[in-house]
Amino acid sequence: MYKNFNLSGEMFNNYNNKFVPIILPIILIFIWYLLTNGLGLFSSYILPGPIDVVKSAVVVIQNGKLLTNTVDTLLKVFAGLILASVVAIPLGILLGWYKALEDLCTFVISILRPIPPVAWIPFSILWFGIGTVPAVFIIFMGCVFPILVYTIDGVKRTDKVLVESAQTLGAKDWNVLKRVVLPSTVPYIVSGLKVGIGIALMCTISAEMIGSSSGLGYMILTATNLFDTGTTVVGMLVIGLIGLVFDFIFTRIQNRIFW
Repeated sequence: MYKNFNLSGEMFNNYNNKFVPIILPIILIFIWYLLTNGLGLFSSYILPGPIDVVKSAVVVIQNGKLLTNTVDTLLKVFAGLILASVVAIPLGILLGWYKALEDLCTFVISILRPIPPVAWIPFSILWFGIGTVPAVFIIFMGCVFPILVYTIDGVKRTDKVLVESAQTLGAKDWNVLKRVVLPSTVPYIVSGLKVGIGIALMCTISAEMIGSSSGLGYMILTATNLFDTGTTVVGMLVIGLIGLVFDFIFTRIQNRIFW
């Protein structure tokens, strides 16, 4: 009996778990359907059901609004994330490597880092007006600090034996940074980008709701004002799917780096 229990345990541990992640979503969708379309406990204005959301999705797909707004949002996210990376990664390497430079900048970074990116929205509108640029600025402010902090941490965690060995062999600072520190820091940079992309999506939607005339955030806000809650949920789900795709991509990159 004991052996059978162990055998069952091994079978349970070795089973194919590819379909496990979709079990909970299926259960939640079923409960959602029962509460809305099934039993009618919630009206579609308060909580649209799965059928209402599918109908709204078909409409926005057919009229092209979903594709147009999704592409617009993605362009803003990529622009802000690239700008943040161009600034944060080199700066993070320098701050992590040169203690005096870190001491000089720490105070300013510590003040600016806790400020929510959405707090910059009024200034972004005053400085850049309405449109794509203010949204990109908000994304930049949201992404730059996570990437910067992760990069600094990666530089500091570089194996000191490797650094000292390179310096003993006569390598200059630039060569040590390029050949030793940067490769060691890459996993931390990827982690910073992974965190940054989630923040970028949140910042984009917030900025589009206030200071933009396009994008998924604008589509959600417009649909909500028109009491089209089905389209609102469609926009929310698309944002979630985009985040899921990016999370999958960065997780695969991390696995490649670490393994």
